[in-house]
Amino acid sequence: MAHPTATAASPRREVPDPGAVFDWLDRSAAQRAAAGLTRTLRSRPADDPVLDLASNDYLGLVRHPRVTRAAADAALRWGGGATGSRLVTGTTELHTELEQELADFCGTEAALVLSSGYAANLAALTALTGPGTLIVSDAHNHASLIDGCRLSRAEVRPVPHRDPGAVRAALAGHDGGPALVVTDSLFSVDGDAAPLPEFSAVCREHGAALLVDDAHGLGVLGPGGSGGPAGCGLAGAPDTVVTVTLSKSLGSQGGAVLGPRRVIRHLVETARTFIFDTGLAPAAAGAALGALRLLREEPQRAARAREVARELSGGLAAAGLLTAVPDAAVVSVRAPSPEAAVAWAADCRAAGVAVGCFRPPSVPDGQSRLRLTARGDLTAEQIAFAVGVISRTAPENARG
Repeated sequence: MAHPTATAASPRREVPDPGAVFDWLDRSAAQRAAAGLTRTLRSRPADDPVLDLASNDYLGLVRHPRVTRAAADAALRWGGGATGSRLVTGTTELHTELEQELADFCGTEAALVLSSGYAANLAALTALTGPGTLIVSDAHNHASLIDGCRLSRAEVRPVPHRDPGAVRAALAGHDGGPALVVTDSLFSVDGDAAPLPEFSAVCREHGAALLVDDAHGLGVLGPGGSGGPAGCGLAGAPDTVVTVTLSKSLGSQGGAVLGPRRVIRHLVETARTFIFDTGLAPAAAGAALGALRLLREEPQRAARAREVARELSGGLAAAGLLTAVPDAAVVSVRAPSPEAAVAWAADCRAAGVAVGCFRPPSVPDGQSRLRLTARGDLTAEQIAFAVGVISRTAPENARG
């Protein structure tokens, strides 16, 4: 006789509350707050009265009448947007003109303009590497370079900051295949320059390529602001690729990859952040081109930005603050803690000076800082005012 099959009642599954799906975000926010790492957006008015030492407007061109007029003229002629990816409809004559003049100014064979400097770094790293490639990356490289390394599917070996010997050792341990050394030309936190000639020499010993992110060098370093690689004789080198942003010294928006013509052709055909992204808006391309032409006419702007940086750094050091000696236009001032950095920056703003506030994880060594932009259009009076405010509002334990 067949035995009846016992059917155990299945336990009822409790349906999650849809409102609890993102509860983990609240826990993460609380952890960041406890560590002094909360970040907030602050809207600024068009006529903000504070002295701006927080932006990346190194040459003071973002509001220059020629730059804003070039942006307006481009928008009136070409429209508010590029209308599509650059391989479909998004390449205008203006984009081509900007690329030709950028390449000529920086001393490279060709250039490719993208929608941001971040996109330019992702394009270069993912298109020029892949499985079997070794990437040797400086420990203080910008987040966009780090993300490009992660997306590349290559083997990535971080090396100590500004250390050609460590780069040499990493390349010597590679068992064949392509290799790429990646570095900023001017590091965005402390404003120190990479030893590009030494890096290039090490690359050539091992047949590696060199990728230089010149975001903070273009417009400030090199002859007339033509950039860090141009300043040390690497402009136009057949084994060197340079990325830049148009949003700092050129006071606009966007980025570009510069280098040998065959590298640029390869990026056009393979770089996903170029192929699948809408082209740079005409107004931004026009503004960048206007700023570039102005810089070529007034090359002394680059030297003035470096001079202002030295004056700011010297004044703050004389006040006892821990200030890095700048190699270009970034001035870094150590803060005793993330909380102290936030409070210090807020006190500076309340006193009329806007400064940058860098805390972990934005700083690779875990040391919080105020970061100042040494704009080339600052007057002696403005420099003295800034030094006075920053010194007066400094925490007690910020001095060496």
